[in-house]
Amino acid sequence: MIPFYKLERYEGNAPLFDLTMMSIVSTYVGEPLHVHAEGVRGTGKTTIARAARGILPKIKRIKDCIYNCDPDNPHCPQHRDLTAAEIEALGVEEITMPFLEISQSAKVGTVAGSIDLARLTDPLHPEARLLPGLIPQAHRGIIFIDEINRLADTSPEITDILLDVMGNKPGHIQIEEAGLPVVEIPVSVSVWAASNPDEEPGPLEEIRRQLSDRFDMVYYMGRPDSVEAIARILKENSYAFKVSQAKKKYSTAEDEAQNDVYRQKILKWAENYRNADLPDYLRNYISRLYIKHNLESIRATEAMQQGALLHSIIKGHDKVLISDVTDMIPLVLKHRVNGDVLVRMLNDVDMKGAKEGILSFKSKKNKKDEETSPDYFQQVARPLKDMSRGELVNTEKTLTPT
Repeated sequence: MIPFYKLERYEGNAPLFDLTMMSIVSTYVGEPLHVHAEGVRGTGKTTIARAARGILPKIKRIKDCIYNCDPDNPHCPQHRDLTAAEIEALGVEEITMPFLEISQSAKVGTVAGSIDLARLTDPLHPEARLLPGLIPQAHRGIIFIDEINRLADTSPEITDILLDVMGNKPGHIQIEEAGLPVVEIPVSVSVWAASNPDEEPGPLEEIRRQLSDRFDMVYYMGRPDSVEAIARILKENSYAFKVSQAKKKYSTAEDEAQNDVYRQKILKWAENYRNADLPDYLRNYISRLYIKHNLESIRATEAMQQGALLHSIIKGHDKVLISDVTDMIPLVLKHRVNGDVLVRMLNDVDMKGAKEGILSFKSKKNKKDEETSPDYFQQVARPLKDMSRGELVNTEKTLTPT
């Protein structure tokens, strides 16, 4: 697979690279960011997601913990009641941030968890124990689902599990097996997905709207728009080029060095994100957008705030800018509102301008004040207070003149 840094970037896919790194940064600090990439087949959605595995940073966990327990905040049934001294005695290790995939053929047991058959059939010490599935094992990492619209259509049980996992930050998962006590554990995992809305069974928001709303950002990936970009993609995927790269002794070391550059950036961005906050005037601006355009999901405002902070950090801004917020509007709302509402919002921001739009929101009076204001109505008639009684009330004499 082509390393992340070598993947061709063009106008149609550049935002997806940003969203990928934003999600990794947010996942590293313990706040999932769910990303869904839509687009026609063959545009590289899945390639970008899988290549990002190479730039994932290291995380610390309790040694050999299959649930990836944070030593400072253990959560699994085996470690959550241990003292700091007991955890220290068990030891701590570093592993690469988990990256697991849920396939179209996945079953509920493989996704959530099931009975550990190896323990159950152990001839010396047989015991009935639960084996965590893909989602519990991906705690503090990434779950990737290709063709999520198909999965939502054919596997409603797995979709229900994803709704619980993605409903809150962190989410939770419940593992149930007959004869064993129910195990419920928190899980902090970012879900990445890819789909082609033009193919059967259709867009995710039309198949399972609740699951579509769980995604913080949805990006529609465009096709390459230049001959040069396509030519570079063809060259990098040619057999001769791959063979020549494989023969270079320094190739693997060079790729790892470039991946490490990304990891160091991610660690730096994560530290900045821990200390970042959205200014009150931008938070009020997002709130006004929610009220003015009658948005349904409060998750939209939360995603807009989280996205604006992360976007400002990876772009190297000293503070969060209004452009960081407005850049998030189409990503956050594409799957949550119809096209007419989204176009009105974007046109409203473009026509008013960022500064004017914020100032108008900040100084805007409430509805009652507007109705009592003398400037609320357009000045196309004389005020009532300036009109005489004869002009306001028609008597019988005026109506029936002699």
